[in-house]
Amino acid sequence: MAMHWKAVALSIAIGGGLYMGNGVGNGVVNSAQAQDKTTVIHGTATPGGGFPVYGDAFAATINEIDASLSVQPKNTKGSTENVPLLEAGTIDTGQVTGEVTYEAVNGIGRSRANVKILSAMYSNSGMFIVRADSPYKTIADLKGKTIAWGAGGSGFVVLARYAMDGIGLDINKDFNAVYLEKAADGPAMLLDGRAAALWGGGVGWPGFETVAKSAVGARFIAPSADEIKRIIGKHTFIKPLTLAAGSYTGQSAPVHTVGSWAFVLARPTLPDEVAYKLIRALHKGEAAIGKRLEQARESTMANTVAAALSVDLIHPGAQKYLREIGALK
Repeated sequence: MAMHWKAVALSIAIGGGLYMGNGVGNGVVNSAQAQDKTTVIHGTATPGGGFPVYGDAFAATINEIDASLSVQPKNTKGSTENVPLLEAGTIDTGQVTGEVTYEAVNGIGRSRANVKILSAMYSNSGMFIVRADSPYKTIADLKGKTIAWGAGGSGFVVLARYAMDGIGLDINKDFNAVYLEKAADGPAMLLDGRAAALWGGGVGWPGFETVAKSAVGARFIAPSADEIKRIIGKHTFIKPLTLAAGSYTGQSAPVHTVGSWAFVLARPTLPDEVAYKLIRALHKGEAAIGKRLEQARESTMANTVAAALSVDLIHPGAQKYLREIGALK
C-alpha cells in the first residue's frame, strides 16, 4: 500500500539535540501548527480487529498524560505490514504480534529487521470460534472445512500457521483457507454459514465478541493438552496461555491454548527522548488505559521487561526509563 506525504523540512530540538524531520507520517514531527507537540504516527491494523481498538486506547491515554505528545493511530494491513513500515520510517510506532516480531528480528523468511520494542501490549492467545450449534468439537473436526483465518496481514494468521504446524497441519493445505480484506468480515462469514470457524483470540477481540453476543451463540475450539505440548515443543517461542472463563458472553469455562505477547515496536531512528516520553506516559497511564480497554491492563512495565525477547531489543529510550523506575537493572 503506497503512502505519500508532502515532504516538509523541519528542524526540531529534541533532548538537547537537533532532529531533522521530513513530514507527518515519515518521522516524528514538531511544528508551530501542531502547537509544538511531537506527532507520533502509530500503525494498528484493519478495521474490525483488536489492534485498532487497542491503538485508540494507547493513543488516548498517552495524549492525555503528556500534552507534548500527539499519538495518531493509523489503520494498516496489520503486523506483517507494520514491520516494513517501521523500517522505512513511514510510521513511528506500530503494533506487532509476537510471532511476527520473532520472525522479523531473527530474519526468518526475510532479512533481519532493525526494529525496537517500546512496550508489551497484551498476551495474545489463539483459538477457533464456532457457532454454538456447530457439530465441530476438535481441530481434527475442522480439517477440510472453510476457515476464516483473518486479515491477510494479521499476526493472528502467523500464529495460526505456527500452531497448526506444531500438530502436523498446514493452514492452506489441510483447510479451505479464507483470508479477509478486513477483520470485521469474519463474523458474518461464520454466522451465515460461509465459514465453519473463525480464528482469532485474546480478551475482548471484536470478532469473537460479535459471534458470542449473536443470537446463535458461540463455542471455542483450542488445541488439546497433548497438542499444546507438541506445539510448544516444536516452536519454543510459543507459550501456553489461558483465556479466563467469562472473557466472552456464554463462556463458562477457561480455554487453554497457545500464543505469545504482542508488542508496540518503534522505528530504529525514533529519538531516544521521544521513546522515553512515550513509555513514561504509558506507565503513568497504566490505570487509565486499563479502564479504556480490559486487555490493556496487561500493558505494564513489568510485562514489557518479562515479555521482551531480549533486553537489547528494547528501545534505548525505553530502557532508560525502565531503569529509572527499577523495572530493569
